[in-house]
Amino acid sequence: MTKKPAKPSLKLVSSTTPPGQQPPRKLGQHGLALWRTITSEYSITDAGGVEILMQICAATDRVEALAAQINDEGETITTKGVPRTHPLLRDEIQYRAFICRGLQRLGLNIEALKPVGRPGTWST
Repeated sequence: MTKKPAKPSLKLVSSTTPPGQQPPRKLGQHGLALWRTITSEYSITDAGGVEILMQICAATDRVEALAAQINDEGETITTKGVPRTHPLLRDEIQYRAFICRGLQRLGLNIEALKPVGRPGTWST
């Protein structure tokens, strides 16, 4: 009589990020969401491209924090009785411009071209 081998024990594995390319450093909620979206649609494997994407995602976290602070404090502040635009608005705009330039540099702003004209017909 032969003895059956014991079944291997199973482990429950949980992950906060789906399988795939992981960011090289920690990101916040908004940056990680952008990282996941981009890496699920594009294959960025070169070191330079990964670092550019990392900086874009980190800037996304920063711009969301700035936007939240501006929303809490208001877009205008009063100093010496004079209303002025919030000083963080300039930084928010600069971060947003950086994000757009980075996405352009990675070539992620170009949509695939659609074929021109009608689809051809097949004759049998």
